[in-house]
Amino acid sequence: MQAYAKLEELSKRYEELSNELAKPEVISDPLQLRKFSKEQSGLDEIISVYRSLTSTLKQVKELEEMIENESDAELVGLAREDLASLREQQIEMENNLNVLLLPKDPNDDKNVFLEIRAGTGGEEASLFAADLFRAYARYAETRKWRVELMSSSESASGGFKEIIVLISGHGAFSRLKYERGVHRVQRVPSTESQGRIHTSAITVAVLPEADDVEVTIDPKDLKIDVYRSSGPGGQSVNTTDSAVRVTHLPTNIVVTCQDEKSQHKNKAKAIKILKARLLERMEEERDSEISKERKNQVGTGDRSERIRTYNFPQNRVTDHRVGLTLYKLDAIMEGRFDDVIEPLIVYFQAEALKCGAEN
Repeated sequence: MQAYAKLEELSKRYEELSNELAKPEVISDPLQLRKFSKEQSGLDEIISVYRSLTSTLKQVKELEEMIENESDAELVGLAREDLASLREQQIEMENNLNVLLLPKDPNDDKNVFLEIRAGTGGEEASLFAADLFRAYARYAETRKWRVELMSSSESASGGFKEIIVLISGHGAFSRLKYERGVHRVQRVPSTESQGRIHTSAITVAVLPEADDVEVTIDPKDLKIDVYRSSGPGGQSVNTTDSAVRVTHLPTNIVVTCQDEKSQHKNKAKAIKILKARLLERMEEERDSEISKERKNQVGTGDRSERIRTYNFPQNRVTDHRVGLTLYKLDAIMEGRFDDVIEPLIVYFQAEALKCGAEN
């Protein structure tokens, strides 16, 4: 393994952080305490595995010396068995460390805005947008994440033309980032009298929640309009001007929120969504500087890319990025997204390792 020097550096840094966290002046300073605690917790897993590996390597060396010097054939046989087991553990830990040492996506620990929009397919697309949202909400529940409605626009059929939610919880972005793109559905719509299968599509965007230090907005750059919120078909659902439309003049990004009865709450939600979209734009501009070859190797995550097909008659889900096909659509629509997310994590980690080996 070529990364032992790096691991030793991280181990020393971990000890330094432990010493810092024990100092009274750090304990009494919430900002410093939070900063050092966060850095150390980010190293917990890798240091734990590294220490186990170090212990294993020590045992491997002791057994090798014993086998070389021991004359008792029975003891040598037992030692060889133990040595084979330890070497398997060594390989497993080294592989684990190679993954843990990969550059971490700085957004992985953030909360996310999940935006689902109906695309081609009319009312059927809006109904599937609602179905997929409910599936994500069930998935969030299984992982103990919190789901907060930020904005929604219902269709006449009871689906969603658009729905935006904030999902808060450990690792939310690290897993849901694989969901961004075009999701295609093939099924018989409830309005279809002749049983014909229709194909519709929706788009999913996954935006990390922006920290205040990452995105600052000058109030003079905002145009804020208030109006009366309405339901499907223009039906009024509020008698006050509580709905808010926020326009960021430099970028012309527009965010509307009308689900709260309070104008102030709608405005606050709209600003949070706007910050997330501005952060996404900043990251897209940064990513555009990365070579095309590199983007092809690790995947772009472009929301215009068709990533998955849900075929209801066959109970089949196909993820086109990794050629994964599962005949358990019913389970996935109940929130079992780990069945498709885990293979994606493994695939993209392998691609990243491959890139690292080539560079």
